[in-house]
Amino acid sequence: MPTVDDILEHIGECHFFQKQTFFLLALLSTAFTPIYVGIVFLGFTPDHRCRSPGVAELSQRCGWSLAEELNYTVPGPGDDAFLRQCRQYEVDWNQSALDCVDPLSSLATDRSHLPLVPCQHGWVYDTPGSSIVTEFNLVCADSWMLDLFQSVVNVGFFIGAVGIGYLADRFGRKFCLLVTICINATSGVLMAASPNYTWMLVFRLIQGLVSKAGWLIGYILITEFVGLGYRRTVGICYQVAFTVGLLVLAGVAYALPHWRWLQLTVTLPNFCFLLYFWCIPESPRWLISQNKNAAAMKILRHIAKKNGKPMPASLQSLRADEESEEKMNPSFLDLVRTPQIRKHTLILMYNWFTSSVLYQGLIMHIGLAGGNVYLDFFYSALVEFPAAFIIIFTVDRVGRRYPWAAANLVAGAACLASVFIPDDLQGLKITMACLGRMAITMAYEMVCLVNAELYPTFIRNLGVLVCSSMCDIGGTITPFLVYRLTDIWLEFPLVVFAVVGLVAGGLVLLLPETKGKALPETIEDAENMNRPRKKKEKTIYFQVKKSDMQKN
Repeated sequence: MPTVDDILEHIGECHFFQKQTFFLLALLSTAFTPIYVGIVFLGFTPDHRCRSPGVAELSQRCGWSLAEELNYTVPGPGDDAFLRQCRQYEVDWNQSALDCVDPLSSLATDRSHLPLVPCQHGWVYDTPGSSIVTEFNLVCADSWMLDLFQSVVNVGFFIGAVGIGYLADRFGRKFCLLVTICINATSGVLMAASPNYTWMLVFRLIQGLVSKAGWLIGYILITEFVGLGYRRTVGICYQVAFTVGLLVLAGVAYALPHWRWLQLTVTLPNFCFLLYFWCIPESPRWLISQNKNAAAMKILRHIAKKNGKPMPASLQSLRADEESEEKMNPSFLDLVRTPQIRKHTLILMYNWFTSSVLYQGLIMHIGLAGGNVYLDFFYSALVEFPAAFIIIFTVDRVGRRYPWAAANLVAGAACLASVFIPDDLQGLKITMACLGRMAITMAYEMVCLVNAELYPTFIRNLGVLVCSSMCDIGGTITPFLVYRLTDIWLEFPLVVFAVVGLVAGGLVLLLPETKGKALPETIEDAENMNRPRKKKEKTIYFQVKKSDMQKN
């Protein structure tokens, strides 16, 4: 009996139905962007200083410019950000004895002798809009709460991808997709209306629990609807749709500089995805795995009709794919039991971790590096398009290992070079930032591709799930890594990114090349992937010749 792939060869592996479905699911991928990297705009931290009662009145009476006001009333030299932003003079600015020319000189001969205290009356932010930082005062002693805001969504990613991934295999792709869409949209709206930081954090966690899982289900659905030869292409293009979301997010954030309106605007379109109930059918492959062959055939006839292809009479019955027929019980120990698979597991876990840390870290660093955050975000997002095209046109020609290793090495080198480029060479700094962003995007997409190619069939899904979980762990610690290290030195995170990326590039070279190799079916196949087939055949040939000579 034929498989789904056999039938798709006749009714269309990537025709009108698949293209229409890809477009609809690509919108889902685009809408995931604000949740994954929206912290750049939602949590933007502008320049700020302590609010001191009386300073505004004194400044108005004396006719000070903003620069003069800051010079007279804000402690610390211009390069001491902590004093400038988190400390204030213990002075009553309402007293009439203060002079308009260096008012503090009447209180002390040297202003360094004046006592400093933490901000007592909140902060003044130099921004026309608002963010969660400015509304909830997530600065100075409470700056760690911004890190927690981004980390909690990555914790949700980790838990949700595992739990809902299991539910999608148990109850169906379409059902779980619609449930995640509904919860994601509802929690996003509630987050925009949150009265305080705690409730905002709760709804942010809920979004994390369902949003990445929904994105992954969309990825699985589109790859299960197309034929074997198109899976890699649609998978990469699905990730390109995420890049389109980056460009859209930059434009929307520029038009809506207030975080509540921005959150509401990027969330409301998710409710439209509930219409997919009528637009996207269940995966026929999943139905077959559940012994629902009649329902699977009904959907395949629908696909044939949409594609304008006749359903051959000889293909009216189905059998499960060979992979689903194999009854084995995978175990976590299988990922570390044998030496080669153990090596693959550890290297892949580190590379998932690296890709997440560098990708999210470089995006977050944009908001801290000064300049126009909207243009910098937009330009750096543009370089992700050539990254996808380079992968599509090289992995089947050059191979996987060397482009992947080069991508990690270039990302690390670009981060390191950016540290030593002076600020007056802004064009060169932007070039290095874009190069690093393009390289780590390639590395991110390559690890998605190669991960599945290194494991035998019965533990392939488990291997991808376990290794990719390091991506969410990396995303959890990245905000603390970026925002806390920049308090020490603005370029410190780039040094860490450089070291992590260079190590990842070296480790990739220890993996076998998978170009042109069949997917391993057994543990033995996976263990022998490093052995060149020609050499093996040549050894057998000489053994046979030697045996013949001994007989003669």
